[in-house]
Amino acid sequence: MLKIVIAGGFGAGKTTAVGAVSEITPLSTEEYLTEASADVDSLEGIEAKQTTTVAFDFGRLSLPEAPVPLELFLFGTPGQDRFVDLWYELSRGAVGAVVLVDTRRLESSFTPVSFFEDIGLPFVVAVNHFDVDGAHRYHPEQVRAALDLPASVPVVTGVSPHWAEGARATAWDARNPSHVAGVLLTLVGHAVQNTPARPAHPTSAATLQDA
Repeated sequence: MLKIVIAGGFGAGKTTAVGAVSEITPLSTEEYLTEASADVDSLEGIEAKQTTTVAFDFGRLSLPEAPVPLELFLFGTPGQDRFVDLWYELSRGAVGAVVLVDTRRLESSFTPVSFFEDIGLPFVVAVNHFDVDGAHRYHPEQVRAALDLPASVPVVTGVSPHWAEGARATAWDARNPSHVAGVLLTLVGHAVQNTPARPAHPTSAATLQDA
């Protein structure tokens, strides 16, 4: 059983991703946007958005056919920077995080990326391509450069590595269950490779809290 955080900027598709793969009715804490948040929650580029997560989303996904059978507990964070204290609580005990990126509002991704870098939690980046007119498809290395990500952080866009400028390709979509499940498996593999091995026998100084 593994805990995974689904993070990203305001309106990046976190609630949608959790709901797309959850085998249970997802727990959602969405509330309607009101005029009271107009000065702090910019809707530029996502004018149709009417609700926002105010605590967290929760879903569960079992993957019995994975190389190692997995049961994933998914926690979606609220996207606004003012909820960063809650991000710490939701990340406690997590094996890693998926950061959803909306390239129309790339600046909203900087804070969650920096957050997981700062706390040392393994993460992968998934570019959620929205089905809108004029939506541009970016090569993973373009996204990596824009977010200043190290080479060790996987970037999932759905665009082929042999992509050429202007080419059309299947894009990663938070509404697609197989896309979301695929990036979760990518995260688990990445986390396993980047989690330091624990000693087989705790030292005498170890406490119950440490365990």
